[in-house]
Order: sequence, then structure tokens, then C-alpha cells
Amino acid sequence: MLRIHFTAEDLARTRVAPTIGVAAEVYYSLELLREKRDLPHFGTWRSAVAGRMGADTRPLTSLVPVRGPGLDLLALMGDVTSLDHAVDNLLHAPVSRLRREFEGLDFHPGHLPWARRVSEGDRGARRELAEAVRACHRLTVEPYWDRGRSELVALSTRCANLVLEGGIDLLLRSICAPLVRWRPPVLEAPYPRRVEVRLQGRGLIITPTVFSKRPVSFLWDPLDAAQPPRLTVPALRRPLTGTGPAEVDGSAMRSLESLLGRTRAAALQVTAEGCTTSELARRLHVTAAAASQHATVLRNTGLITTSRRGGSVLHLITPLGSALLRTGALTQP
Repeated sequence: MLRIHFTAEDLARTRVAPTIGVAAEVYYSLELLREKRDLPHFGTWRSAVAGRMGADTRPLTSLVPVRGPGLDLLALMGDVTSLDHAVDNLLHAPVSRLRREFEGLDFHPGHLPWARRVSEGDRGARRELAEAVRACHRLTVEPYWDRGRSELVALSTRCANLVLEGGIDLLLRSICAPLVRWRPPVLEAPYPRRVEVRLQGRGLIITPTVFSKRPVSFLWDPLDAAQPPRLTVPALRRPLTGTGPAEVDGSAMRSLESLLGRTRAAALQVTAEGCTTSELARRLHVTAAAASQHATVLRNTGLITTSRRGGSVLHLITPLGSALLRTGALTQP
């Protein structure tokens, strides 16, 4: 049983994050493939993905331990939604952080030399691992992300409505009920062992995930005691299916540009990966003020959602925006 103790200060600092980040989702998908038990929401996904791993994915799949806790790609690559940004974080992670994240993990003996190269910060090993993250993402996450992103947006919207209706108290009473129970001032959740957590004024980040093998997970960074811990909760309410990565053909893009204007159409395309305002400005080659204005128009028309993440905001495309991006016409998905 996991028991999280809140103070009034903790409640005031508790928030919902829009996503755990692309790198963590990729790693969680690999852990799901190792699961022996049936996971109803992932049956179709696992049948489509299993057996397709190859040499290009092996530098990452070999770093999934045979037992016990896994590698923390959230700590190494951040909770960013851009795969390029996540890879850049990995390539520039301090060696001390790499060593700490690999310490004590139970890798297969045959993979220990490779794990040691990565943990010691070898540049070539880092690049190989980064390319493997990309390869795994193309196989296990990207073709299914339309459905996954829709579920994340739906859960974030539900959480926001709960906070508006009854504050953090209603959110904690409703999140994953009856599995998770709010007995003020303690939140209880199923866990492999008994753990008592005192947040000590840091608050809690409730984080929805798509690829999760557990009902809930509790994550914290032992190297950053000031950072609030995370409680991950599953976003999927229906089986995960996909038809391949969404692509925008030339005619749909031209129609989209006629409807929204070239820059705003490009902005909608960028939000399909999720981005902050500064990332949007960089991708569009415009000022931050101009990017914010484009995002406001897209948000007001229901094509994207915007949520705060620390000192920045995160823009995510909505199901309606995805449908518009695919077809170039305003039709419900």
C-alpha cells in the first residue's frame, strides 16, 4: 500500500501534468512488451508490435532489466513531448546522472558491457542509444499516438473540470476511484510494498500515461529533493489501436493553409507533437509573441489545448485538430 501524506501547502501545490513525456512513454511501452499477463487495453497493440524489434532497437531494449526497477528515461530525457528535445537532453546529460540512473539495475549479464559504456557517458554509445529510442518510438508509440494523445487530452480535461467544480479535494477523491482512495489528509493507492510518503510542502504532480503496466506508479528524483514527486495514472479507457503515423498529404495541407493561413497551419502541425510556446516560435521562425498569438487562435477554435507546465505552457492538438490536419476540412474525427 502506498500512503501519501498531504499538508495544506502540499494541496496548494498539487497539479496535473499533461504528459509524462515522449521518452518515458517509449520506455514504458518496452516494459509492457515484457509483461506476461494479459493487459486488455494493449492486446491488439502487443500483437502488432511483438516480434518486430530488430538490431536498430536493441541498444534500448537491452537496457530493460530482467527484473526489478527499470531505467528512468524521465530523469535522463525529461518530460518533453518533442522527441528531438528528449534526445538532445540525453546527449547532454551529466555523466554523474547517467551513473546514478544505471546504478543497481539488474541487466542481463550479456548486456552489462553495453550498459557500462552508456553509464560512463561514452559519446558513441549515447548516440546509438538515442537512435534506438527513435527506432522504438517509430515502432511502438508513433503509430498509436493519435489515440493515445486523444486519451491524454480527455483525461486532462476531466481533471481540469474536477478542479473547477470542487478543487483539489474533488480531484483526489475522483482520480482512479475506487482504486485510489482519498482519506484526508492521506491518499492511498495499491503498491507492491508498504510505503509512507510525506510530501513536505513540495506538492504532487498527477501525471497521466498511455503505456503503463501498473494501475499507478510513484516516481521521485532522489537527486533533486526539491522536485515534487509524481503519481502516474493510466489515461486509456479503451483498447489502444492505430493505423500508422498520421501524415498530411499535399492536397490536405494546401486546403489547411487556405483555411488557416500558412503559418497557422504549420503551427497546428507542430502541436501534433506537443510543444511549448518557445518551441513553437523556434519551429515557425517567429517571435514568442507571434507564436503565442497563433496558439491563442487555434485554442479558441478548439484545435489545440494549452496547459501550464512550470514556468512555460504546453500546447497539444485536440482530436478535432488531428482530423483537420489529416483531411484539411473541419469535420469531427
